[in-house]
Amino acid sequence: MALVHIDNLAPGMVLKKNVTDRSGRLLLPEGVLLEEKHFVIFRMWGVLELEITGDSEPEPAALPQGDVIDPEILAQASDELLGIFAHNDLEHPAIRELIRVCIARRAAHAA
Repeated sequence: MALVHIDNLAPGMVLKKNVTDRSGRLLLPEGVLLEEKHFVIFRMWGVLELEITGDSEPEPAALPQGDVIDPEILAQASDELLGIFAHNDLEHPAIRELIRVCIARRAAHAA
């Protein structure tokens, strides 16, 4: 299974790979059954994506008000915000999460 964003995880899912922080420190070993407390720990350490076992991808997280956004508006918001964040480390988990949230909010306000 591919990497799954933390917003798409649910308690009861099982880790496929070890979860480590940016410096490689083990936070949770593979095979652990996820609980809500783990999500808090992952966010504190900047872990926003991880691999879980299973055959299908979970449903994507809803936008702030649960609205369905036109893909064209979403793409336009993404282009705008990637320009704004161009001088940041786009691979840093916190920056990726910030950009994701900003894109969703910008698209929701534009719709």
